[in-house]
Parts: sequence; C-alpha cells; structure tokens
Amino acid sequence: MKLREQMPELTGATEWLNGQATKDELIGEKPTLIHFWSISCHLCKEAMPQVNEFRNQYKDKLNVIAVHMPRSENDLNLNEIKKVAEEHNIAQPIFVDSDHKLTDAFENQYVPAYYVFDKTGQLRHFQAGGSGMKMLEKRVNRVLAETEAAE
Repeated sequence: MKLREQMPELTGATEWLNGQATKDELIGEKPTLIHFWSISCHLCKEAMPQVNEFRNQYKDKLNVIAVHMPRSENDLNLNEIKKVAEEHNIAQPIFVDSDHKLTDAFENQYVPAYYVFDKTGQLRHFQAGGSGMKMLEKRVNRVLAETEAAE
C-alpha cells in the first residue's frame, strides 16, 4: 500500500477473535492502527506488550485491530492462535487471515507490520519490523493531533 491510499475492506477473515470490525465502523470517528503479527514470529511477540500498552493508552482516541498472518502451515492452527493471543494479552479484535486475503489487499509481506490510518481511512504511516515503536508512537500522535485540531 502507498501512503494516502484508502484502507481496504476488512473482508475474507477465516475467523474473527475478540469481536470484529468493518471498514465502515472504523472510518469517521477516530484513526486506526492495524498491526499484522504471526504466532511463529518472535519479534511480534516481543513487540506485543508495547502494542498492548498503545491500545490501552489510546483506547478512547484510536481503533486497534490485529491481523494474524500465517507464515507456514503451523500458523494455521486456530487453537494455537487463540492460545498465543491470550498469552500475549491481545484483547483487540483479531482478523485471522489464513487465506491471506487481507494480507494481499494490504500488499503486506512482513510481520510485525503496522499501518496507521487517519479517521478518513487514508494510510498515513507504515512500518515493519520489531524496532521503531517510538517512531510509530510519534506518527500515531501526529495523526491524533491532526484529528483533534480538525474537530
């Protein structure tokens, strides 16, 4: 995905965990962070406490959606996804993308990967990899500041 592109529809999930969301529900009210992760990704698990902290800190100002992107056959086990999600306190809605439908719509190749959309659904920031949470926080805060200034 390129910056300023619209958020793809959140369709094609093999399952949703912790509730679900649609693009229409996410756009309009507040910005959205969509993060891709996988149960076989060590960096994802390392970054999850920071993502959760983020989710909790900005819960009134930011939508947070997790996308489980399998990287191998072993990553398709739904019970294992549920177990790892619970172990790592992933309480936000999880789009289980076993068929890579959302992964393809986002043209995403990485885990962890973070997409920040403004409240109109435009992509404002993308980053991949385990480091750079400070940069992600800076970008989220910039989008939140723009949102508050526009209100």
